[in-house]
Amino acid sequence: MTSPFGDITLNNKFAIGCIVQWYEIEMVEEYLQSVKNAIRPIENKKNVIVDLYLNVDQSLEKIDESQTTIEDIEYRFSRMIHRVFAGPGYYKVVGGNRTINRDKKDIYTIADYRRDFNEKYCDEVDVLMWGESDSLIPRQTFQILDNLHTSVKEKTPKYVSFFGTCKMWDDSWKVLEHPEFTNKPFIDISTVDTENWWSLRYNMNIDEMNSFNDKVEDLDIQVINQYKFNGCGLVISSDLVKSGVNIPKSSFFIHEDTAFMFQLQQMFGGQIPQYVIKNILLVHNRKHTKKRSYVLGEDDVTAGDVSAGRLKHDWYKKASDMSHHNTYNMFNQSKIYTWEDVFDD
Repeated sequence: MTSPFGDITLNNKFAIGCIVQWYEIEMVEEYLQSVKNAIRPIENKKNVIVDLYLNVDQSLEKIDESQTTIEDIEYRFSRMIHRVFAGPGYYKVVGGNRTINRDKKDIYTIADYRRDFNEKYCDEVDVLMWGESDSLIPRQTFQILDNLHTSVKEKTPKYVSFFGTCKMWDDSWKVLEHPEFTNKPFIDISTVDTENWWSLRYNMNIDEMNSFNDKVEDLDIQVINQYKFNGCGLVISSDLVKSGVNIPKSSFFIHEDTAFMFQLQQMFGGQIPQYVIKNILLVHNRKHTKKRSYVLGEDDVTAGDVSAGRLKHDWYKKASDMSHHNTYNMFNQSKIYTWEDVFDD
């Protein structure tokens, strides 16, 4: 599935978008490099928009200024974008030095970003993809998605798609698991196993991901109608968003991927296909050891224990529970919680 440099011409247009929280600065460069690797062999690079949103707001997590400053993180991110995407053809990298909330103090989450990303780019491109700062996308990404969209857009212009993934929480996710993960034993996330590559705690790098994907000769693309996906690497045809499927505003914090799925189910039932590119691996290092750097009050948290870091903050569990309630009751006659409720003593 590999291609020499500069021999792919895309027939369709794509946008891949990622919000980067300021505390992810030590982790995000490898994600950016994986995006560049996926764009590198493309002749008409302007057909891919890379949208990035650096969030420097401290309404939630506060920075430990004894270690660094927001200004330094902004500078480093700007230099990182320039370093990674330097070179001819990378003209559609947008938002690389865009920050928010410096004056307004409004909270802006991954749910807000993905909702806005869908709304903005569904009118500009054919296919949308949700990036994530702890993910690595395959270097074959746009070649595969371009061929997929070209082959299905006449009969099923509205669809979602997902690459093969690592082990998840239970057997219901096996439909998405990359084949080489499926027969490996499940290692509970509470077990700090950073040695076995199939462990949820293992941080896989780009070369390791390539070792799986580069040996693929024939794609295994499966079609499912019982939707199963998370937000990391979700692919959405723009026509689906244009038809009204998006993240509702009641999803103000997390579970935005589930909320999107519920909207899809409610509007279309099982009519919209999900194409699973099962034997191409997209990496999600969800327990990355550098996922939460420089957060005030998290010095004693074990690196990679993301949940423990979040739970150090009083607001987190309340926001998580309220966002969960909103998502799982969006079609019921039930109160919609907001950030005001989270901080209401």
